Amino acid sequence: MKLKTKKYDVANYLDSDEMIATYLDAAFESGDTSRVAEALGDVARARGMTKIARATGLAREQLYKTLSADGKPELSTVLKVMAAFGGRLRSDFPRAEARRTGRRSTASQRPAKPRKVA
Repeated sequence: MKLKTKKYDVANYLDSDEMIATYLDAAFESGDTSRVAEALGDVARARGMTKIARATGLAREQLYKTLSADGKPELSTVLKVMAAFGGRLRSDFPRAEARRTGRRSTASQRPAKPRKVA
């Protein structure tokens, strides 16, 4: 008897915003641009490539090619795709105090800015 298998497709398991966020975070944290492009493609397929193409104004075929391990998406494409997902890119730099102490500062820990008195 021949064993039948199906090709594993991570897009089938990206079924919640939390799962998608965790998956994309891991891809971005890897620092591997081909991994990021592929992860964006996986999420686009999970959400519906046609829907993402319409939302971004990009051709579906172009998205399949660009959002693959061999793709090299431009920053503008990444931003459009992230917006179509309902997400955004943001920077995460530690505050100066946090770099010195090794911990992140919060608004309540920072000294208040002096107010100008008229």
